[in-house]
Amino acid sequence: MESAEKRKNAAVFRVFASEENFIRALKKKDLRAYELLYTEYAGIVGSIAKSYLNIDDIDDVIQEVFLRVYKSVRKFKGDAAFSTWLYRIAVNVCKDFLKRYKKRSETVTDFDEEETSLEEPRAESDVEGEVSRELQVEVLNRIMGHLSEDDRLFITLRDLDGLDYEEISRIVEKPLGTVKSRIHYARKRLKELLEASGYFRGEDSI
Repeated sequence: MESAEKRKNAAVFRVFASEENFIRALKKKDLRAYELLYTEYAGIVGSIAKSYLNIDDIDDVIQEVFLRVYKSVRKFKGDAAFSTWLYRIAVNVCKDFLKRYKKRSETVTDFDEEETSLEEPRAESDVEGEVSRELQVEVLNRIMGHLSEDDRLFITLRDLDGLDYEEISRIVEKPLGTVKSRIHYARKRLKELLEASGYFRGEDSI
């Protein structure tokens, strides 16, 4: 599966010849650059917001993310990939919005609780593949709504958006071992929910 970052880098290269030129144009408030930014990243930002917050109305979140990018892009130094920097902004905005939804009673997983480092998690079930074959999008969203915000984020970044573990580690600013552990257990919890819903039947379904 082609990574989301590769697809976006290809689009940026077609228009600006390099990511460096693209970032330079963003810093100069170039309208064409911001149109490309929205075209290439609004979908993934919306996907992160929808899965993390478990809501359908994500326009305000998307708007806030791109507003923060607009205000802070001059501070971008290139220490990480631009996509990693943008995803990190998206996650932080989602956390800010979550604080406003006080009616939510689901316990939020604490990112600061370090897990024991695991070996590379084995995808016991190819979440994207199985779900795309057997579930409609709205059903998946309903089932994922029973996961914690952080579990939904990890599933979205790794199994739906195809980001690698190293990039996810940079986005959430946690050690690689912790990220691998969280993804392993998020997949396990999603599989249990799918089995409880009758879509998978234990070992016969994987």
